Amino acid sequence: MAILEIENLSAFYGKAQALDGVSFSVEEGEIVGVIGANGAGKSTLLDSIMGMTQTTGAIRLAGADLAGKTTAEIVKMGVGYAPERANLFPYMSVRDNLLVGAYTARDDIERNLEMVHDLFPRLKERSTQETGTQSGGERQMVSVGRALMTSPKLLMVDEPTIGLAPKVCLEIAEVLRRLNKDYGATIIITEQNVNFALTLAERLLVMETGRIRMSGTVEELRENPALTEAYFGH
Repeated sequence: MAILEIENLSAFYGKAQALDGVSFSVEEGEIVGVIGANGAGKSTLLDSIMGMTQTTGAIRLAGADLAGKTTAEIVKMGVGYAPERANLFPYMSVRDNLLVGAYTARDDIERNLEMVHDLFPRLKERSTQETGTQSGGERQMVSVGRALMTSPKLLMVDEPTIGLAPKVCLEIAEVLRRLNKDYGATIIITEQNVNFALTLAERLLVMETGRIRMSGTVEELRENPALTEAYFGH
């Protein structure tokens, strides 16, 4: 069953068009990676799903239309978003930052906190620490954890490895993998780091200049010579 369906989606910032006729779907329980260079439209795609851009076309979550909904309404409908920019409250504690994400799922706070602490034991250990004093990797963990506090049907994570050390990237990858396998989460990640996407995604979408140029399984895309040279380095 498709949890997310997007048909002929175009997005605009004023008169500037950032997405052009994007169509794809995401199955329940799937991890989909969206790869492409900086400026390809990956973040705009996630922002558009969240109702943060002017769009045309169809966006449906579990059959429900998201077009015209506010970001708050979309979160309530079941989309969790960990943006590249993180947007944490630096002078608030880790716990309080997590609880900010729980405003649409207050009945699930304890259950979701338990899940976040299971996935990120470090956040439990440092629950009283201000996020502004944390490392980049720890802040990324808080960002993902906060998105999980919304009880999402679909989790979207924008550029989770940007600026992080390889060891931390491996930690983030393992958590997302566990989230999918142990908790059944459906996940979209956007990445410039193709190797990271390859360790997680079952299927890849390749974006260039606001369009999906190619899509398929990792194995299928590896067989494309142009893509192999451009993204896989050989």
